[in-house]
Amino acid sequence: MSEYKYDRVLLKISGEALMGDQEYGIDTKMTARIAKEVAEAHAKGLQIALVIGAGNIFRGLSAAAGGIERATADYMGMLATVMNALAMQSALEQQGVDTRVQSAIPMQTVCEPYIRRRAVRHMEKGRVVIFAAGTGSPYFTTDTTAALRAAEMECGALLKGTQVDGVYDSDPNKNPNAKRYDTLNYQKVLTDDLKVMDAAAVTLMRENNIPIIVFSLHETGGFDKVMSGKGTCTTIQT
Repeated sequence: MSEYKYDRVLLKISGEALMGDQEYGIDTKMTARIAKEVAEAHAKGLQIALVIGAGNIFRGLSAAAGGIERATADYMGMLATVMNALAMQSALEQQGVDTRVQSAIPMQTVCEPYIRRRAVRHMEKGRVVIFAAGTGSPYFTTDTTAALRAAEMECGALLKGTQVDGVYDSDPNKNPNAKRYDTLNYQKVLTDDLKVMDAAAVTLMRENNIPIIVFSLHETGGFDKVMSGKGTCTTIQT
């Protein structure tokens, strides 16, 4: 059993987070730091699944706007998430954490296909599972993937690691007077269009009564603090 409030969680990491201070690609130092925090929480008994975006490599919507057919662009983005998942798997294994990557698009040469019961079993055996390739279908974001997998894995919470320490009423990088929320309900997020996650993801979490916890990936030890109920974050629930 975990010493935290939740026994099993899903952590959603943006692809941009893996860039670190770079303009593109994967910063191995940043990836290692995130892996270290996941490993520390895992060592305390927390069952963890991960979903990683692809914005550091390829963004489907931007490519579609540039002329690539939308479904094709989304599939390209899904493949980019597999690259990020493999990088994170390597970083976690360097921390001594047994890790499995499951892809919604079968590619048995590099990872397992997504099988829900197998993923649950991996976590029960103490492995971290990284879900790659989105839902396997175009037109869905990795936020929606995270919500879907959190529901399928029966997670206690969905954590979203972002560039800021919670949800604000306006962009804190542009408005120094932006107000940070400690708590929110799902309906306010949807009604005020707060851009925490896309509407499909928020709705899915509301329907399954799974809290969304938004925190900063840039605070050292932030994941442990939030899981211990001591960190700065915004909790979205009923």
